[in-house]
Amino acid sequence: QVHLVESGGGRVQTGGSLRLSCGASGSIFSIRTMGWYRQAPGKQRELVATITSGGTTNYVESVKGRFTISRDNAKNTMYLQMKSLKPEDTAVYLCNAEVVVLGEYTRKFYAWGQGTQVTVSS
Repeated sequence: QVHLVESGGGRVQTGGSLRLSCGASGSIFSIRTMGWYRQAPGKQRELVATITSGGTTNYVESVKGRFTISRDNAKNTMYLQMKSLKPEDTAVYLCNAEVVVLGEYTRKFYAWGQGTQVTVSS
C-alpha cells in the first residue's frame, strides 16, 4: 500500500501562515506530479496547486502570490507554505500524488491522504 499523510494544519487568524506537509510512504517506485486539493463545506473539491517531479508549479488564481508548493523528492515529501491566509482558505487540505509502483506490472495511480484541517478565523 501507498500512504500519504498530511500534517501542519491548524487554526490561524486572517493574515497568518501555515506550512502543510505531505509525506508519502510504501512501495513507491517514483512520484510524478503531486498536488494539494482543498475541500470546504458546501463546495466542490478544488485543486490548489501542483508540482511536477521536475519542480514545475501551478496554482489556482486565488492563492497565487500567497501559497508556495514545493517538494523534496529524496524524502517523498511535499509542502505547501501558506501565507496571508484568508477565511476563504478554510478547508480540509488533501495531498494527492501520481504514484508509480512496481510489481508484475508497473502501475500508476493517484494516491490521496486523509487531509488536514486549515481554519482561518475572521
